[in-house]
Amino acid sequence: MSTAAAGRLRAAEVVRQAGRLFGGLLPGRADWAAVRRSPRRDLLAGLTVAVVALPLALAFGVTSGLGAQAGLVTAVVAGAVAAIFGGSNLQVSGPTGAMTVVLVPVVQQFGAGGVLMVGALAGLILIALALARLGRYVRYLPTPVIEGFTAGIAVVIALQQVPAALGVAGAHGEKVWAVAADAVARFAAHPRPAAIAVALGVAALMLLGARWRPAVPFSLVGVAAATILAELAPIDLARIGELPQGLPAPSLAFLDFGALGVLLPSALAVAALAALESLLSATVADGMTVGERHDPDRELFGQGLANLASPVFGGIPATAAIARTAVNVRAGASSKLAALTHAVALAAIVLAAAPLVGRIPLAALAGVLLATTVRMVEAASLLALMRATRADAVVLVLTFAVTVIWDLVTAVVVGLAVAVVLALRAVARSARLEQVPLDTGEHSAEEHELLAEHIVAYRLDGPLFFAAAHTFLLELAEVADVRVVILRMSRVSTIDATGAQVLGDAIARLRGRGITVLISGITPGHDQVLSTLGVAEELRREGLVFADTPAAIRYARGVALAASPA
Repeated sequence: MSTAAAGRLRAAEVVRQAGRLFGGLLPGRADWAAVRRSPRRDLLAGLTVAVVALPLALAFGVTSGLGAQAGLVTAVVAGAVAAIFGGSNLQVSGPTGAMTVVLVPVVQQFGAGGVLMVGALAGLILIALALARLGRYVRYLPTPVIEGFTAGIAVVIALQQVPAALGVAGAHGEKVWAVAADAVARFAAHPRPAAIAVALGVAALMLLGARWRPAVPFSLVGVAAATILAELAPIDLARIGELPQGLPAPSLAFLDFGALGVLLPSALAVAALAALESLLSATVADGMTVGERHDPDRELFGQGLANLASPVFGGIPATAAIARTAVNVRAGASSKLAALTHAVALAAIVLAAAPLVGRIPLAALAGVLLATTVRMVEAASLLALMRATRADAVVLVLTFAVTVIWDLVTAVVVGLAVAVVLALRAVARSARLEQVPLDTGEHSAEEHELLAEHIVAYRLDGPLFFAAAHTFLLELAEVADVRVVILRMSRVSTIDATGAQVLGDAIARLRGRGITVLISGITPGHDQVLSTLGVAEELRREGLVFADTPAAIRYARGVALAASPA
C-alpha cells in the first residue's frame, strides 16, 4: 500500500471516530427545517426577546463585577453560539442572575482574568459532560432542591442589588448578606433617597405593568424613564459609564495555565450551574409548547461552546435564561432563528447606541433585578411543597438556607444529599418482614396444631438493601421455639451486597440454634447476588432452597412430623 493510500485510510478512520464521538451533537437538517416553518414569526419573537434582554444583560454584567459591557458581550456571543449549537429550538442564553451569584466571589478572589479563565474551563467541562452523554440524568434532581435553590438565588440577587439601590459605593463583606448589611448601615449614616426612589420605581413599574399589559416590555420602559429623569433632573445618580461602540477584539490573553489548579473548583461550580439551569430551562420550555423536546446532551454541548467563545471577547460565563426563554415561547418562537435574532439585535444595539446605554443609572438596573427576583419565586409552589411531606419541607428549607448563607453549588450538594438520605430512609421503612399463615391442606386438627407450633413462615416484602438490612436481622433473630423457618423471598424487590450478607448472618444464627431454615421463591437476579457472595450455599447443598413456597411447606411438614414424639 502506498504512503498516500495509508494516509487516506488514517484520515477516513479519524473522520469515523469523530463521527462516533460527536454523533448527534452538531446541527442537522431538522434545525434548518424548523427555521423554514415560520421565519417571520421567529424574527419578531427574537426582536421581542432582545428588548427584554437588554436591561437584564446590562444589569447582570454590572452585578457580576465585570461591567455592563461584559453582560452585553455575553448576551451577543454566547447567545448566538448556544442558539446554533444548543439542543432546544426555544432556548435563549446569556448572562443570568444565578451565574452572577457564583461569579462575584471569583471576581473578588481572582479578578477579571480569572473569571474569563473559569468560563473557558467550564465550557470544556460542559463539552466533556455532553460527550459522556450525562445530560439525561439532571431529570432526577428532586423538586424541593430545585425550588429551594431557586428561591435562594432570588434572595441572593436581591441582596446584591442593595448597594446600588441605596446609592452606596464601597460596601464590603465576605458574603453577599454582609455586603448588603454594610450598605444599609452606610445609607443610614448618609441617606441618599434619589437612588432608592429610582430603584423601587422601576421595580414597581415592572411588577404592576406586567399585570396590566403583559406584552409591554416594562423593564425597558422603566430604564428609559429613569435615564431621562436622571438627565433632566438635578439628582446625583451613578451611571453605567462609557461603553465601546462594538464588540471587543478577540483575545486569549486571559489564558493562565499555571492557575488551572486554583481555578478548577470555581470552574466546576460554574459548569454545574450552567448545566443545571440550562437543562431546567429547556424542560420548562418543552412544557410550555406542544411537540417540542430538547436534546439534553446537545444542549450541554451548545452551552459548552458558548462558554468557550464568550471569554474570548471578554464575556462572562453564560447559561440558558428561563425568563428570556419564556418570553421567546410566548412571542411565538418555533426555531433557533428566534434566539439567534435576539443576539444579532443586541449586537446592533451595541454598535448603534453604546453612548446612550452608558448613561443608564445603576439604580435603574438594580430595580430591574429586584423585580426579576420577585418573579422568580413561585410562592404557591413553595407553600405546596412545604405542606407535601416533612422530608420535602426539610430539603427545601435547607437548600434555601445554604444558598443564601454559603453558595449555590454547596446548597445543591447538601440538598441532594439530604434528599437521598431521606428517600433511602423512606424506602427502608417500606421493607417488611411479615409472618404469614401456612396452608396446611388436608391434615387433621392434631397435625394443624403441630405445624402451627413448630413451623413459621416469613414473607420478605420490598427492598433488602443496606438501609433496611439490619432491621431485618434484628426482627429475624427474635424467632424462637420453632423447628423450621421458611423465608419466602418472591416479593423482594431488590437486594444488594449488604442485604445478602445480613441474610446470610440471619440464616447462620438460626441454624446455630438448631432451627432448620428453608428458602423459597428466589428470583434469578437475586439468586445471582446471593450465589456470588456465597450466601445460603449450605442450604443449596442440603436441598433446602425451593422454587416455590408449597414445595418448601411440604418439606417443612416432613421435618416437623419426623421430629415430633410418636
